[in-house]
Order: sequence, then C-alpha cells, then structure tokens
Amino acid sequence: MSVPLFVFILFFIAIFIFRIPISLGMIAASIFYVLAKGLDLGMVAEKILSNLYAKDILLAVPLFIFTANVMNTSKVTNLIFEFANTLVGRWRGGMGHVNVLASLIFSGMTGSAVADASGLGVMEIQAMREAGYDDDFSCAITAASATIGPIFPPSIPMVFYAMLSGTSIGSLFMAGMTPGVIMAIALMLYIAAIAGKRKYPYGPKYTTKQFLLNTLRALPALLTPVILLIGIYTGIVTPTEAGALAAFYGILISVTIYRSLGPKDMVKVLVDTVKATGSLSLIVGAAYAVAYVVAVEHIADMVASIILSFTQNKYVLLLVINILFFILGMFIDTSTITLVFIPMVLPLAQQLGIDLVHLGVVIVLNMMIGLLTPPFGVLLFITSGISGTPLRGIIRETWPMIGVLVVVLLLITYVPEVALWVPHTFFK
Repeated sequence: MSVPLFVFILFFIAIFIFRIPISLGMIAASIFYVLAKGLDLGMVAEKILSNLYAKDILLAVPLFIFTANVMNTSKVTNLIFEFANTLVGRWRGGMGHVNVLASLIFSGMTGSAVADASGLGVMEIQAMREAGYDDDFSCAITAASATIGPIFPPSIPMVFYAMLSGTSIGSLFMAGMTPGVIMAIALMLYIAAIAGKRKYPYGPKYTTKQFLLNTLRALPALLTPVILLIGIYTGIVTPTEAGALAAFYGILISVTIYRSLGPKDMVKVLVDTVKATGSLSLIVGAAYAVAYVVAVEHIADMVASIILSFTQNKYVLLLVINILFFILGMFIDTSTITLVFIPMVLPLAQQLGIDLVHLGVVIVLNMMIGLLTPPFGVLLFITSGISGTPLRGIIRETWPMIGVLVVVLLLITYVPEVALWVPHTFFK
C-alpha cells in the first residue's frame, strides 16, 4: 500500500471515529491524499469538477426532489392516501395495507425513500394511530414501505447508477417496476398474517359512489407517474426533461385543480428543495473526489483480483455484492455508496457476464434494505422522529419486515427475469 493511500484510509476511518459529517470528511481525506501524492490540488479539483459538470443527467435529481416537495406540501398526498384507503382499507389490518399501497403510488412520483417516510409517513402513522394500531408497528411498516420509493420508477439512486454504468435509465426504471410491486405484495402478505394474529381492525367499507368520487379526485395526481414514465419510455423526453415535466405538472395540478399550493407554500417548497439539493450536491462532489482516489490507485482492479482469486462464479459474486451493499447501506448514505463503491464492482460484474441493468436493481434494493436496518437505518430515525416513538420498539417490529424484503431480494438476485422481463419486452 502506498503512503498516500495509507494517509487517505487513515483519514477516512477518522470520519467515523470522530463523527465528522461524511461529505466534509471525504473531501478532507481526498485533499490529504492529493497533498501526500504531491499532485497539484487545483488541477485535480478542476479535473474532478469537469467530470462532474459533464453529467447532465444529474439535473434530474433536484427536479425529482422538487416534485416530491410539491406533492408533500400540497394536498396530493392526502388524496393518494384516501384513494389507497378506498381500494384496500376494508381488509383486516386495512390501514397497514393502505400504508403500503400509498407508498407504492407515491413512489411513482418522487423516487425517494426519505421523501416517502418524512412526507406521506406523517399521515400514515397518524391514521394508523387513530385506527387503534400500536405505534411501533405503524412506524415499522411506514419505514419498510418507504423502501419501495427508489425501486419503483422514477428513482434517484438509479439515476446515479445509470450515470456510472452507462446503462439506459429507461431500462433501469422499467426493471424496477415488477420488483417494486412484488415488495408491496410481500409486505401486504406479512401485514395480513400479523393482522389476523393480533386482531387488527377492519377498515371502513366504501360505497361505489364514494369509490368513484375518491378515484376522480385522485386521478390528476395518479396521472403524474403515468405521464412521467410514458414520456421516458417513448423517448419523447429525456429523464432530466421528465423530471422537469413532473415538477411542472405537480405545480399545475396543485395550483389549478386542488388549489392547495399558495405563494407561502411555494416558497417553502423552493427552500426545502435548495437545502436538500445543496446537501446532496456536497455529498456527490465529495464522492467524486473519493472516486478519483479509487481510480488513481486502481482499487477497482485490486478488488476484482481479490474476489476472482476466490471465485469466478457469478452467482457467488452476486451473493458477495448483496452482503457488501447491504452492510454499507446500514452505515453510509446511498449517494456515497453509489458513487464510490459501484465503480469497484462494475468491471467485475461485466467480466462475469452479469447484466448491468439487473445488477442496478439488486444494488439499489440492497441499499434500501440497509436504510431500514439497525443500528443506523435512516428510515428508522425518521419514523421515530416524526411520531415520537422510541426506537427500540420500532426496531423489534422491523426485523420480520427486513426478512420479508430479503426474501424478495434473493428472488430478484437469482431469478433475473423478474426484473428484466419488462425492459426486455419493451426494448427488444
């Protein structure tokens, strides 16, 4: 190991020991590496920023964040929740089923697990609390259902993955459709089992008239993912343009149809979007700096040679990747994982003939389960914070749901056609 690399690793470890914000820590570690290497700091920074500026697909990310904020600030989330309640609320454990279905629908608009848990989650937990569900279970299923957000299209992590791997963003989005639906079905089956055991209540039954009325009210909002996905899949718009289209449509229906987005609300949306984009941009820039170190030191080649010395079986490699990204997802921000660690496994996956679209879905699902997993699962902290529920009880309720999602992950990992049949059908 070279001295500069040793210095970099030392400072990278210090990030976690001294609890330094990870973006600032990665930038600091990269700067010390460049200085130890004897390189010109200005030239390296210019090279990193030039590569970053060339990735125009990144513009889609703040647009999806903006769309999520518009939906959360206006009454759109309320209408989605009511529509889901009309469909599945009458079953035993109905509010749990509504929670999952609403998250699936909302994921077709935002592509963010955090946006789902922090926005729609407030309403979901409150509704379940009022219906007599215990807070631990309500928070756990809210966190678990939020993991569907970045799997079902659109997806912010998949935008990053497409940028790194060169795969079609349209194919990636399509590949996430079936796994997202399977995740929802699996969680609802678990809810059905636990609801029967704990005697959770049935929800109210809606008349045909009420059903049609709620559907009609929600229809403009429900068209958001339809417009977005059709635009991308037909090639009418690029993913970045689709993000802008979704944002514009979200404002349009919120202002003209639902009349729920006033000037003050719009200011809040803009401020929240700028804050989120600024934070994410800092992480992306820091991750690019670390990726530069990885490239200069040929770490990806070293990782490939080490793994290939143990196995050249792609199924064993997929298991290793699952374990690696699952653990990373428990501790590190998904953007950092995507930009730093994915370039290390891409060449190896290509060498063993693993479909990169399939790999993208597997990796993103791993990271989402990581967000749900103790000790540092972000979704657990979000649901605990918005509900005032202690983490211990939420974690206890979360473990079986993690098990359910791991089963779905293994199905998608070892039966690739579960994810690939939709893109293969449309992109023959």
